[in-house]
Amino acid sequence: MTAKGYGRISLLVLEGDGIGPEITAATLAVLAAAERIFGLRLAFEHAAIGWAAHRELGSTFPPGVLEKALTADGVVLGPVSHNEYPPREQGGLNPSGELRKQLDLYANIRPARSREGFPPRCGKPVDLVIVRENTEGFYADRSMHLGSGEFMPTPDVALAVRKITRAGSLRIAEAAFKLAMQRRRKVTAVHKSNVLRVSDGLYLECVRAVAVRYPDVAYEERIIDAMAALLVRDASQFDVVVTTNMYGDILSDEASEIAGSLGLAASLNAGSDHAVAQAQHGSAPDIAGKNIANPSSLIGSVAMLLAWLGERRDDPKLVQAAQAIETALDRVIADPASRTPDLGGPLGTDAFAAKVAQALQ
Repeated sequence: MTAKGYGRISLLVLEGDGIGPEITAATLAVLAAAERIFGLRLAFEHAAIGWAAHRELGSTFPPGVLEKALTADGVVLGPVSHNEYPPREQGGLNPSGELRKQLDLYANIRPARSREGFPPRCGKPVDLVIVRENTEGFYADRSMHLGSGEFMPTPDVALAVRKITRAGSLRIAEAAFKLAMQRRRKVTAVHKSNVLRVSDGLYLECVRAVAVRYPDVAYEERIIDAMAALLVRDASQFDVVVTTNMYGDILSDEASEIAGSLGLAASLNAGSDHAVAQAQHGSAPDIAGKNIANPSSLIGSVAMLLAWLGERRDDPKLVQAAQAIETALDRVIADPASRTPDLGGPLGTDAFAAKVAQALQ
């Protein structure tokens, strides 16, 4: 049977730009080991995006890719160099943004966790998750039905439109509280309603309404600038942090770096029916092709995707595989001799992946 929940699990693989092909290949090597051990019945389909697709098809995100993503059980997305793409009218679409909009991936789940043998940068251990709204906010491609959310009425005036909706705020809050019930049962809502009284005011109103329905979850609020400082002071006090798009983008990078390194930061873009595993970092074109990139972020992101699929399908094998990959990453990163150069180690991208695959045994 080919319907979701039965038979093979179809994963669409999009390598991306820069180091994307290298870390994707490394991630697939780990997935292949997990498939052998846990009998996952994975089926992979590859499609070109980014510069490779633009050279061949004139678009960084050809229409056929979206069709494949809509029918796949999940997507593995390598980093893209979208800042370097030509204008949209010349085929320069951001694959990440397009997938988030077209698949309605409203929740960007970004864990920040320190690992044994690799100490956090600010002293105390870190284990938090930032739940970031993913489909609205200040992002220019997500705030207007037609056209960009940034525009210039005169050559000397630039304006940006920020969209906050009740529906969007309620569902991201719900996702955060549900996650907190699986963790340490604490939610921190981050905002700037003392200045953005209308838009962040609406967001906070919605989060508070959801909080009432979760009396077993401790709830608190923090202003964005104070939150950035508190993460540096003591990130260990936070569990689940829920916030709007741009705040979450900034705080998640900060939290991941405090926990150890952005190179270790996993990320899952999830909606009601679709999910995309995506490394939290960029495409790093300066080190592309050198076999020195750290694939941990994408490997961890794929583990999150397996866990998401396992929960939806009630499939313990997928959940076990996800946990095993996370444990294997921990074991390999704990050994200085098994790390990639960005973590002070000697191993290349493929050798690191081989270590993680071996640790799955």
